[in-house]
Amino acid sequence: MKTFIGILFLSFSFLVSAQNAADVLKNIDSEKGSSFQVINTIDSTEVNVEIPKVLISGVKTDGSIEVLRNDFPKHLTLSGTINGENTSFEFINGKANYQFKPTESFYLEVYSTQIKYHSAQSSIPLWLSILPPLIAIFMALIFREVISSLFLGIFFGVFLLSMHHADHTVLSGLWFSLVDIFESFYLHALTKSSHQSVILFSMTIGAMVAVISKNGGMQGIVDRISKYAKSAKSGQLVTWFLGVAIFFDDYANTLVVGNTMRPVTDRLKISREKLAYLVDSTAAPIAAIAFVTTWIGAELGYVQGGIDKIASDPSIQPIKEGAYGIFMSSLKFSFYPIFTLLFMLFLILSGKDYGPMLKAERKARARSNDAQLENSDDEISEELEEFQIKDGTKAKAYNAILPVLTVIGVTLFGILYTGFHAAAETLNLSKAASWGEIWNGLSSLPNNPAHSFVERIGSIVGMSDSYVALLWSSLSGLLVALGLTLGQKIMNLSEAMDITIKGYKTMLGAIMILVSAWALADVTEHLHTADFITGLLGDIPAWSIPFITFILAAVVAFSTGSSWGTMAILYPLMLPAAWKLSLESGMDYDSAMSIFYNVTSCVLAGSVLGDHCSPISDTTILSSLSSSCNHIDHVRTQLPYAAICGVASVIFGTIPTALGMPNWVSFVLGIGVLFLLVKFVFKKTEIQAV
Repeated sequence: MKTFIGILFLSFSFLVSAQNAADVLKNIDSEKGSSFQVINTIDSTEVNVEIPKVLISGVKTDGSIEVLRNDFPKHLTLSGTINGENTSFEFINGKANYQFKPTESFYLEVYSTQIKYHSAQSSIPLWLSILPPLIAIFMALIFREVISSLFLGIFFGVFLLSMHHADHTVLSGLWFSLVDIFESFYLHALTKSSHQSVILFSMTIGAMVAVISKNGGMQGIVDRISKYAKSAKSGQLVTWFLGVAIFFDDYANTLVVGNTMRPVTDRLKISREKLAYLVDSTAAPIAAIAFVTTWIGAELGYVQGGIDKIASDPSIQPIKEGAYGIFMSSLKFSFYPIFTLLFMLFLILSGKDYGPMLKAERKARARSNDAQLENSDDEISEELEEFQIKDGTKAKAYNAILPVLTVIGVTLFGILYTGFHAAAETLNLSKAASWGEIWNGLSSLPNNPAHSFVERIGSIVGMSDSYVALLWSSLSGLLVALGLTLGQKIMNLSEAMDITIKGYKTMLGAIMILVSAWALADVTEHLHTADFITGLLGDIPAWSIPFITFILAAVVAFSTGSSWGTMAILYPLMLPAAWKLSLESGMDYDSAMSIFYNVTSCVLAGSVLGDHCSPISDTTILSSLSSSCNHIDHVRTQLPYAAICGVASVIFGTIPTALGMPNWVSFVLGIGVLFLLVKFVFKKTEIQAV
């Protein structure tokens, strides 16, 4: 009953807000209409003035004026005014382009021809542009669900656009906005070739993970490594190593490592809380920074969306690099994921812990060998069933190693192949040109000559088509996995196809988030949300943008429990704003790119931090589940460690590098401080030989 009343209250609040927004727009638009007042020689039918259907207050907008007369000069510059500001119109073949900032109405005058044009077409107040992403964020906080929250944000944004350039009542505007979401925004998100590539790659990698789990490949890797667990220290070290080794999917990592190592860690008297921490804190960080994972497709899609928004703004300098090149360059700012992985290693090797984790570990060490653990007989979850080896199948590591190596190898080959091909076209070389000829010609690239080895590799990667490379690699990896499975008669063709389809289905939720994020990014582009954020950040120094981005990402991820949802919301907003603000602050291209790389990394790193601290995070819940650890105990023991790494990342990494400190210095400082903290502040868990 409370839920029903809450939904009614939210619905009523939304309708009231919608009516208020409509009233604002209707008041602005009450005098809608256009009129020509053409004097002397030019008739109104011979003049065509074009302005966009959607105008945003205070945002530079392009328009054009065309004189449809054969006797009008082919090239003529005339003076005039737009909204009372003096300007000049350069007519070429009778047409002149111009820019203006929309106000409550539009008035244009060309003096010499005595052309006058007036339009009462309304403009949307710029501050309304921030509401769609804010609604998405706050709805996610309230309902703890990302897909519906993104949809509500999109819906409100489309409603604003619909009420602006069409004569709708509130009710008809709501209906046509709902229809337009699918006709325009979701359909547009699905028709872009780059988006289609990301979807296919992500789902195909999900299918490959399902196959190599079912055919015993991942279990074979685990079995080979787990035999080295002889003590509490080595048991934790093996768990950490497995978490890093299964880098290509965080869900597979969490479920496989947790369930496989739990009997081993129980025998070695390692607490369930420590196991859950090791599982959770290796899963997302390694999946986030590895370049062949189920995450990479979405990350590239989000980054490419930001690049496209920047390219659509003619007032700022475009970015020369591709999404994959930007992702690779942003890894040098990935302080939180790397600090987290090394921090765990320090804890394991030193045999020390702190706070709630120390109490849990000491309690586990003091447990008698025959003591019964809580939740030790938990049933296998539905999520785990997809990753369980088929009954009667012998676990063989190469069934997973070969497909993964295939994905890595084909990805690298695809990047080099498409990069060299694009470089040959840029250098105007023939298709038959060898890679050696192209490599030597990179020093004469027209815009950005590459001389050193690193510069040339960077140019090749930057010009490559990473989407094509990822499609090749994911399909190749899946085919190898299926070939190994069928060749050894582990499954018949029908069973293999069934598990492949189930693997595709495991990525459906992530794909729905991704498509919704693209649609929301399209809405914010129409509303110029980045311009509004840039205006809010206009008085802050450019170096603080990465820090603000990191904190904002962590807060949103903590509140929503979804690192993917956080990236979907923040990447389209923060990347264009960071780039524009960096250039407007007077930075040169290279300095602005350094801030851009940092912000790219901070959205990802902050999302992972918030995800680690959130009790409603999917990977946090799965880590508790796979480790048979009380969920609240897992959150309570992990949060201090995540917070320590997060603070170290900001103080020694994000802020200093934004101010110009070399990345390697930041890594040395941060890692050194974490090592000293563990050595002198943390306490021994009194590990005993078993």
